[in-house]
Formats: sequence, structure tokens, C-alpha cells
Amino acid sequence: MTDSERNPTADTQPGPDDGTNAAASDPDCSADNSADPLGTGVVTIATDRSLESDTTGEAIMTAFKKADHEIVTREHIGTDHDTVQSIVSRLIDRDDIDIVVTGGATGVEPDDVTIEAVEPLLEKELTAFDELFTSLAYEAVGTRVIAARTLAGVTEGTPIFCLPGDESAARLALDEIVLSEARHLVELARKTDDEEAPRDEDADADRAEPETEGE
Repeated sequence: MTDSERNPTADTQPGPDDGTNAAASDPDCSADNSADPLGTGVVTIATDRSLESDTTGEAIMTAFKKADHEIVTREHIGTDHDTVQSIVSRLIDRDDIDIVVTGGATGVEPDDVTIEAVEPLLEKELTAFDELFTSLAYEAVGTRVIAARTLAGVTEGTPIFCLPGDESAARLALDEIVLSEARHLVELARKTDDEEAPRDEDADADRAEPETEGE
């Protein structure tokens, strides 16, 4: 964990039931529980902790499992730009992964490379995510949020979220934004033209009539 990411939302530790209340009160979120789980790829990036000691990775996994999604893989790597980019790219290419979530190395210290590594992979950036997270984090910690960076986007139909390495900040992003929108984003990103604009057979017949009248 880097100093610039440490405790950006320390005053907003969620309770044990946080992350589930929204789903219980929102009919759309409740419906998600009966749908197929999203295959989730989790990557934590840090040099000062291991896979076993990384609480942010555990928090991400627990949150997605509580939402009835599946953890397909979890990896922990150091703060090397090319390694981060390669691992995330590989997860995007996997057919069994619907969403990728990273945690760590998003601050402003020299070895905070996640944003720079992942951003070039995005086909479409979800700029509202960073704005929403900043607003929520500001309510918790005030101007200290200026050092906390986040990123979200979509590539090849797969949403990617880059969260801070601080556990509280990651939980805030997951509970307030990511989990409630994850399935909707996947559905939008993978919507086909047929689903978006079904063929109108009656309209086709109407257009054909003038041709038959002239014969």
C-alpha cells in the first residue's frame, strides 16, 4: 500500500451488511441474484504485501461473492507497469471472465502505475466513475481525496475497474458504485444490434407495397 492511497476513506468503514441493502431495496438489483453470476477476475498490485496479507483483495472477493458472483481468478503482482498491463489484458481476453477489478497502485507515488498501465487498454472510458468516487470519498475524508485516483472503462465487452489499494476506499467504490452497476454494464457492453433494434416485419411489408402496385 502506498502512502498516497492509505486510508482515503478511513471514516467510512462499512458494516457487515453493507453492499446488500441496495440490492434488497432495488428490484433491478434483486433480479440480478437470480441471474447467472458474473465471472470476476481480481488483481491486486502492491510490493509491500503478499496475496495472503492483502486485505483489499479479500474485500473485493468477499463483496462479489456476497452479490452471488463468481471469482474466476485472483492474482497478486508487484508494481511493474508492463506486468500489470499484461495481466489485465490477459484477463480481458478470457471467455470465462465478465468483469475485471484491480486494487492498488493508483495513487501519485512513483511506483503507482496501475492507471497508466490499464488506461491504454480501454476502448471506452467510464469517466463518471472517477467523478462519483471522488464525490463520495470527499464526503468521508475531505480534500485528502485529491491523492486518490480511480479508473473504469470497457474493452471487448468487459468492464474494468481500477480501485485504490486502501481497503476502506475499495469497499466504498464496490458498495456504492461497482456492484450495483456491474451486470448492467456487462449487458450494455455486450448488447448486439439485433437486441437493440429488432426487425419490424410489418414495416418491411409496407415498404414493399408500392413496388407491387405499379406492376
